[in-house]
Amino acid sequence: MSGKPKIVITDYDYGDVSIETAILEAAGAEVIALQAKNQEDLFEAAQDCFGMMNQYARIGAETIAHMQQCKVIARFGVGVDIVDVDAASEKGILVTNVRNYCTEEVADHAISLWLTLARKLPVYDKATKSGIWKWQSGAPIHRIRGCVMGIVSFGTIGQAIADRARAFGVEIIVYDPFISPAVVQEYGGQLVDKATLLKKSDYLIMQAPMNDDTRHFLSYDEFAQMKTNAIVVNTGRGPTIDNKALYKALTENQIAAAGLDDPEEEPAKRATWSPDDNPIFALSNVIVTPHAAYYSEESIRMARETAADEVASVLLGKKPNYPVNVPAFAATQK
Repeated sequence: MSGKPKIVITDYDYGDVSIETAILEAAGAEVIALQAKNQEDLFEAAQDCFGMMNQYARIGAETIAHMQQCKVIARFGVGVDIVDVDAASEKGILVTNVRNYCTEEVADHAISLWLTLARKLPVYDKATKSGIWKWQSGAPIHRIRGCVMGIVSFGTIGQAIADRARAFGVEIIVYDPFISPAVVQEYGGQLVDKATLLKKSDYLIMQAPMNDDTRHFLSYDEFAQMKTNAIVVNTGRGPTIDNKALYKALTENQIAAAGLDDPEEEPAKRATWSPDDNPIFALSNVIVTPHAAYYSEESIRMARETAADEVASVLLGKKPNYPVNVPAFAATQK
């Protein structure tokens, strides 16, 4: 052993960890990179690590229980649903994330999925490539201007989506129990309750984080309340939509189409996965992208640098820029 503080990178799909290593070694740390797919893969490394960084691997209470000297857990991203923040706080471990690094990318991706489905581009592409040259092959298609776009969760990304969507002449309505009507009005929208959101939306854009309240935010009852021409786009967490209910809604014409940046099972977080596991992948009125909404070369680099900088700050006794659990962490230090 080097005697240097050990920082464990639980998993990564960036090809290497050169960016993180350069930053953390300059701060005096040793970097250990793993490709963990379950918590058991982390137990040994957790025992003597100073910090842990994770992309997809869950750092739950079981892993945290093995930590004897850990001071910081850093997420390569915004959501911390795959970190047991409460367990970390109880043990005096600071949790950090990376904020606002992919706002532009996710908003662009949501708009792209929406317009692709609204204009039925996959249908036309398939038809023309098979020799069918008829505008009717995509019918019916409806005018976008004047329709209603509902947005679930109106943080920085939801606001960026609204900014883009307004240019197409849609009416914006928002469901978010943690936002003020004044903020929504600044973006030309109206804050509504869930029932109104479901009833009025021609396009429903999900940008919700994952927690107990948002799991299966859209399920059987919700789809039954929606317009039959409705298009659902999810660039938030996959489990916020019940995929069994979505499959039923799509195959029984309760709604028209769906664009998902991640299905409910979140394949990147599983040791093995096949599209055969989820019948959604067999439907022609569904587009699925591989949790790529956040991706650009620039956003990836920013996420990696920022996450590593957060850990380096803690190593050097400085305050990180994006702490998640400061009050609970501070309570353990008294």
